[in-house]
Amino acid sequence: MHMTDRGLLALVRHEGIVPGPYLDVKTVWTFGIGHTAAAGPPDPAKMLRGMPGDIDTGIRESFRVFRTDLAAYEAEVRRAVKVPLEPHEFDALVSFHYNTGAIARATLTKALNAGNRVAAADAFLNWRRPAAIIPRREAERDLFRHGRYPGGTIPVWAVDRGGRVDFSRPVHRLTEAEALDLIRPPTAPGPKAPLQPDTPPGWLAQLVGLFTTLIRRA
Repeated sequence: MHMTDRGLLALVRHEGIVPGPYLDVKTVWTFGIGHTAAAGPPDPAKMLRGMPGDIDTGIRESFRVFRTDLAAYEAEVRRAVKVPLEPHEFDALVSFHYNTGAIARATLTKALNAGNRVAAADAFLNWRRPAAIIPRREAERDLFRHGRYPGGTIPVWAVDRGGRVDFSRPVHRLTEAEALDLIRPPTAPGPKAPLQPDTPPGWLAQLVGLFTTLIRRA
């Protein structure tokens, strides 16, 4: 099971995009779409500070790292949850786990595996610190319970060399179509069509036909 396109967009929208290393609310060095060293390389603390010279390149790198991180988080949710899930439920759980890393120990997972989806939905709000995260928890709860997906463009934020993000105004906004093109891994080129035998040009075929007719009349 994998996240739906709408689930992926919701997750990226929650995280936002910062195409340079920054310090999150817990002063952990982070990069791109919520990537930290705990998820694997690259280590944001060792990356070149500040905004990239080419913002498009920085955005593409953010999504490249996100695709790698996402595969691991999806797998951990699949391992932790023992009951069948609807696509919107899986989307909400991966978003929660991507942010908290707590799917294996969270009360909501225990309630879900016990068959109590109402208690599982309510338990999203157990993870409400810092206070700024509460709207996200509410959105994840509503997605899990009702299948409500957020919409709108996806912000790209600027960061200075000290790791401080300027949230006053996005430097760019991605449409949903642009974000999906970046989320989906590049597809390998398909197999080449087999070479066809060479066919003689039209005039040569006509000449051969003429000689064949003359020979038959001789």
